[in-house]
Amino acid sequence: MSIRRFPIFVLVVLVLCSVANYAQPKSRKSNTPAADTAKEKQTVYDFSLVDQTGKVVQLSDYKGKVLLIVNLASQSVYSNQIESLNELEKKYASRGLVILGIPSSDFGDEELKDPAAMQKYYTDTAHAGFPVFAKATITGVHQIPLYQFLCDPKQSVPGGGLRWNYTKFIVGRDGHPLKRYEVDVNPSDIDFRVDIESALKGDKAHKSESGHRPRPQHSEDSSDDD
Repeated sequence: MSIRRFPIFVLVVLVLCSVANYAQPKSRKSNTPAADTAKEKQTVYDFSLVDQTGKVVQLSDYKGKVLLIVNLASQSVYSNQIESLNELEKKYASRGLVILGIPSSDFGDEELKDPAAMQKYYTDTAHAGFPVFAKATITGVHQIPLYQFLCDPKQSVPGGGLRWNYTKFIVGRDGHPLKRYEVDVNPSDIDFRVDIESALKGDKAHKSESGHRPRPQHSEDSSDDD
């Protein structure tokens, strides 16, 4: 190669390197939006439950309703809350409240093992006036998807994993959780009724509150009820 052509060759190489360096970050940037796209927020309507006959029930069937989702345990000392739930159902069903009960043995093994006996309890003994679904796993690695959603503070309300039976989630008419109450809060409490009324009116003023009291320190086996 002649000395005259050498500067031209160097110039061409520098230009090509500059083009390559410019193109490389541009290519990486084109992939960034897809990687950074936030996950679309879900609602309870994206999930389903299984009723006591084995039928899958899509929660989208309840669109436009205010839902009160409660994990039940028939042998719990807190099972007297079913009476309060029945009172809520009678008072507010005509305005759009639907209560969904989900039995579970996850806390204290306090649910009946025999499905027929469990169904008989909720129908004939507790006289539950709201839908009671099949027993489900609501904690741990086999947690059903609905409770993965309800316990996810990024998707739902603060509180994290469930602490005990009779944890109550109020869900607005748009399918987004509004409030969470722990076991020690009876549905007959005035604050609870106020939040139900607010949800039925479409008022989200209470959504920013913590939504639950700390779980009491005493054992559930104690004689203190709500």
